[in-house]
Amino acid sequence: LKMTEEKFVLDTLAGCTEYKSLLDVVVNAFYAEDGRYCLIPERNLYIVICYLATFQLEELGLQHFSRIVKSLDTAKMQKFLRFFFNKLHLNTWIKDEWSHFYDSLYVKENLIDPLLRWQPKVQQLIEQLANKLNNCATTVKTSKVTQPKEFNLTVPKPRAIPLPLPTHLPVLEKRRPVPPSTYKPPKEIKQLEEIKDKNFQKASDLLLKANTDRFRCATMKPEKREVCYKILPYLKIPQYEDEKRLEYLKISIDNIPIKLNTAAILREGALYQRKMEDELKRIENLEQGFGDPSEFLEWQKQMRGKDLEEQLAEIECRRLQGKLSHEEAVLARQNVIQENKKKADLLREEKAELMHQQAEKRLQEQKEMKELAEQVMEGHKNVKQVKTKLQEYKQQIAQQVSEESGELLQQALKEEEEKAKKRYELIQQIRALESIPGIRHKFVDLTETGGHGLFCEMSIVELRERLALLKEAQKAAEEEKRDQIIHEKQAKEQLILEKLDQISQFRAELGRAAALKQEEKKRKSQSGERPMKDERILNLQRKIVEKKMERKKQAGLL
Repeated sequence: LKMTEEKFVLDTLAGCTEYKSLLDVVVNAFYAEDGRYCLIPERNLYIVICYLATFQLEELGLQHFSRIVKSLDTAKMQKFLRFFFNKLHLNTWIKDEWSHFYDSLYVKENLIDPLLRWQPKVQQLIEQLANKLNNCATTVKTSKVTQPKEFNLTVPKPRAIPLPLPTHLPVLEKRRPVPPSTYKPPKEIKQLEEIKDKNFQKASDLLLKANTDRFRCATMKPEKREVCYKILPYLKIPQYEDEKRLEYLKISIDNIPIKLNTAAILREGALYQRKMEDELKRIENLEQGFGDPSEFLEWQKQMRGKDLEEQLAEIECRRLQGKLSHEEAVLARQNVIQENKKKADLLREEKAELMHQQAEKRLQEQKEMKELAEQVMEGHKNVKQVKTKLQEYKQQIAQQVSEESGELLQQALKEEEEKAKKRYELIQQIRALESIPGIRHKFVDLTETGGHGLFCEMSIVELRERLALLKEAQKAAEEEKRDQIIHEKQAKEQLILEKLDQISQFRAELGRAAALKQEEKKRKSQSGERPMKDERILNLQRKIVEKKMERKKQAGLL
């Protein structure tokens, strides 16, 4: 844009943002009443026109304002100006709404009165726009539409449509047979299992090597080694293989006492204490006449075992039912393939007929498209003449606007020069005030207070004395705390020693109980027998075998 045009645009933008609250009142009311069917993106257009009419109409003049309005859509501008310059609206609700933001006298004298003065002249502009709209409507009705005439061409003889050769007809591709890999388990599973076995063997070999050839960091301390040598002569180790000998040595070494942490000692002591309290409660209940819950617990174990066996049998049944349903699905799929083959033959015949009909339709559409293209070419010739007239009219308007913007620029430059002079005078006054020297040195008395009028005010000397007293009190508190911590440490060490004695006693008793339980479990495992399979599982297995045989027979027929 040119300098004048840029200044005008910036001024209007600044004015619209400054008086946004006033302009929104009018535009919102217009959208609610007369502009219900107007587009929301056009809101900014109405705000700019409203600002120019209220604040810039006297500076622009009616001639410039009418040019701006006429350059826009006539129907929209006619509707908005008729709504805004209505005397009843200006004197009633617009005046009341604007007086909420500014003083009522200022609104009346500076905003409403100028608009009422310009109202009769703007009314003439509105009538011009209305006449323009009416003339446009009449011209559209009276204009004649050009009717194209057909050329006197010789009518071509109808040609015989060649029948499509059988080789050119589209043929559906043959379906690929179902690969045999769908009914076989993938090779990857077998490969993974082999890799797992190899890894397990490698890990076991490495474990043996690690146990036999230990590093220096893994060697036993001399104190522990002496304990082991004392225990070994009492243990009767049979001359078995190396692996069994190592396992036997591990069991004996595990019983060596381990140095425990304080937290671990307390945790273990609390656990054994809880167990002891539970045992005492049980004995008291037995003395009072309550029954022993051990029989009930054994019965509960047996029942849970039976429930587990039933659940496993149900899971096996479901797995077999799933296999059976898979076999049935495969049979159904083979039947569907046979039906689909029959349907495909019928579809091929129908497709050949449709291709023949489609070829006839395409020939007709090509003829219609040629006729339409000829009609469109004639319409384009008339449009070029209208475009040249519009360009000439726009060039005239641009020349007039450039002349008017030059005058406005000169006025703006004069105003800016006056403002610059005033700023220069102000800067000189401020510099003169800054050049006056001031008192910078201050004498400080450490015994005096700040004089701010607060209850907690004190001098620097008093503050230092109080800090010294606080430091002495803090040292005394620290010494007391040290003594308390030493006493607590001694009490804690005594408690840990007592707990260690209790833990060693409990461990010895629990080891004996565990050995007895293991012997009982071995006896029970030797005497127990394997449960028989459920009848439902056997029936399902037979059905699956029968279905597999049927599927293989049908696959052979296909």
